Amino acid sequence: MRGGDRLIAIGTLAGSLFLAAVLWKISTDLVLIPNRASALSSDLYPQGKDFVKKNRVSEGDKENDPQEFAAENCAVSQRYPRKVHRWCGLITHYAKQRDLSPDLIAALILQESGGNPDAYSSSGEVGLMQVMPRDGLAAYFLCVNGPCFKDRPSRAELFNPEFNLKYGTRMLARLHKKHGDLRETLKSYGPMDVGYAYADKVLAIFDAHRQ
Repeated sequence: MRGGDRLIAIGTLAGSLFLAAVLWKISTDLVLIPNRASALSSDLYPQGKDFVKKNRVSEGDKENDPQEFAAENCAVSQRYPRKVHRWCGLITHYAKQRDLSPDLIAALILQESGGNPDAYSSSGEVGLMQVMPRDGLAAYFLCVNGPCFKDRPSRAELFNPEFNLKYGTRMLARLHKKHGDLRETLKSYGPMDVGYAYADKVLAIFDAHRQ
């Protein structure tokens, strides 16, 4: 091989090695984003709540008390942890408006979100009372006539603590009016495939904490 050809061959080899090194570096820096639809394939029931909560950090979830109905007397038991009791004004207002026990709503919140207004489940439920919205992960749940939750509020609305409590207590009150029994009401509010286990958990919290 002539000197010129040898230099060309060496240059080509060096260039190939450099390109391979660059491509390897890029591939190691990539972050793969899982497909949301495939992630839901193992959890296709609308109100599944046996999941790991995924909490977002936001400016609204600090240790300071939230803006609430301060002028209204708090009717939530002091036995509830601070992360739940901090919402006492809102809980009291909307529970009484729906003719529900404030301590019952506090028990449900403790079970559902632990008092975190930014709780977002792996099934797509949102906020303090873990309500399914019409968008986000919940949009993948399809019923005979289209998306199961198409008439629900948006995630943005339900991440607002007051709106979440207003909507969630209305749902619970309608279920209670339909069933007329608290255990049956909570069974309908909770997961579809656990019988009375969810209802009994919430009732146990209610009994242990109420005033």
